[in-house]
Amino acid sequence: MQQQGTYHQQGTHRCRFCSYHSRYAHNVACHERIHTGERPFHCRFCHKAFPHRSNLRTHEKVHTGEKPFRCQFCQRAFVQNIHLVHHERIHTGERPFQCGTCGKAFIHLSSMTRHERGHTRVQP
Repeated sequence: MQQQGTYHQQGTHRCRFCSYHSRYAHNVACHERIHTGERPFHCRFCHKAFPHRSNLRTHEKVHTGEKPFRCQFCQRAFVQNIHLVHHERIHTGERPFQCGTCGKAFIHLSSMTRHERGHTRVQP
């Protein structure tokens, strides 16, 4: 039996602005905020606004000082798990992103992407 309401309304729902689609109307409604700029979730400390409740929860940790993700090597703490993952690569030496041209490896995808642009740049 299909659930009632728009949150879990199943079917093929399409974004009004691009080719994004989802089985759930709620996912499309949240996605469309990218296009509309709607930011309905406001920080209770500084009133900064966010498009998603999860973004707000992460941001509010800046004000509360909550850093639940702790490095197993040096005990440094982080607000987001992804920041911990990137940080721990410094300790482990893991460099999962490798330049396709020269083979140099990087901790962050963005660092590799920036590096790879240097291979395609025309030198003066």
